[in-house]
Amino acid sequence: MSSRISARISAISESATLAVDAKAKAMKAAGRPVIGFGAGEPDFPTPGYIVEAAVEAAREPRFHKYTPAAGLPELRQAIADKTLRDSGYRVDASRVLVTNGGKQAVYQAFATLLDPGDEVLVVAPYWTTYPEAIKLAGGVQVDVVTDETTGYLVSVEQLEAARTERTKVLLFVSPSNPTGAVHPREQVEAIGRWAAEHGLWVVTDEIYEHLVYGGAEFTSIATAVPELGDRVVILNGVAKTYAMTGWRVGWLIGPSDVVKAATNLQSHATSNVSNVAQVAALAAVKGDLSAVERMREAFDRRRKTMVRMLNEIPGVLCPEPQGAFYVYPSVKALLGKELRGRRPQTSAELAELILEEAEVAVVPGEAFGTPGYFRLSYALGDDDLVEGVSRLQKLLSEAV
Repeated sequence: MSSRISARISAISESATLAVDAKAKAMKAAGRPVIGFGAGEPDFPTPGYIVEAAVEAAREPRFHKYTPAAGLPELRQAIADKTLRDSGYRVDASRVLVTNGGKQAVYQAFATLLDPGDEVLVVAPYWTTYPEAIKLAGGVQVDVVTDETTGYLVSVEQLEAARTERTKVLLFVSPSNPTGAVHPREQVEAIGRWAAEHGLWVVTDEIYEHLVYGGAEFTSIATAVPELGDRVVILNGVAKTYAMTGWRVGWLIGPSDVVKAATNLQSHATSNVSNVAQVAALAAVKGDLSAVERMREAFDRRRKTMVRMLNEIPGVLCPEPQGAFYVYPSVKALLGKELRGRRPQTSAELAELILEEAEVAVVPGEAFGTPGYFRLSYALGDDDLVEGVSRLQKLLSEAV
């Protein structure tokens, strides 16, 4: 008897970060004072001028109708202009596809590039959606594992050791979710030249481009390594930079044939992105970066506080992230120790214990391909951050 659900869809896992966030919110709704470090979204409202642009768009009759599947022409042009402004990469508007959030851009990139059996090099720890998108496209994920000893930076030597004759794509993400790692320019250039030398495609997710701290600088691999030519696909969106996670507007930039094929796919999957959201995104990308600068200053302050407090916990080792808004501490030294009458053997078990005993929600490293770690977002209010990490300090200091 055939299964009710296809094997292809049955193989997909629920988003671990959204699952943790949902559980934390359900506990809060039940009256428990849970503090959630799981969700990857700014705690700031969308800037007012962006909201006002959406309100005006909702009143405009032409936006009540279908528009081109690839996106509003004026938004595609604005994204091309913004890309040149922010990363120095010059692209024609015809090579921009507006998508329903960054996740649709990720899915459509791999669906367009991969045939069954094609291998994708994925630097671990990795964002939870990448494996599922690769799997749905019939691709084979090959993990290239990094750890805290190198600040979660990957080397050309590691990538070369993982390459085979089936390797087609390198997925390159800097700044990284979940680690906050930012590759320095010389390393980006070396990785890009290596990919170009071996004729690989590079899919680069640049959604956190404006969230870097200290002396770190964002470097687009597409700009730094022009010899990649037409074998690079850029993924981005308004979610993180403009506190617009719920508006669902992302984009894919690539060579003409890839964008045309991905647009054909989108024309059958979703048609155009909501016009009101597209007009809001247009206001965002055409505006200045003052809103993100205010967020970045707050995130930088919280980053330093969280790293300091986590490193005060015996058994926790937390490198200082240089980008995004996450920390990715190792908790391997705590595994197997007794805590409140239990001996958690995995970071997933320890995360469950923490949620029950300290009412703090964190995402275990199993979700990102590297057990033994936690991801904590510092995109939440300062008081909640300090209270949440203080609860972790109190609970985890009991481990023996």
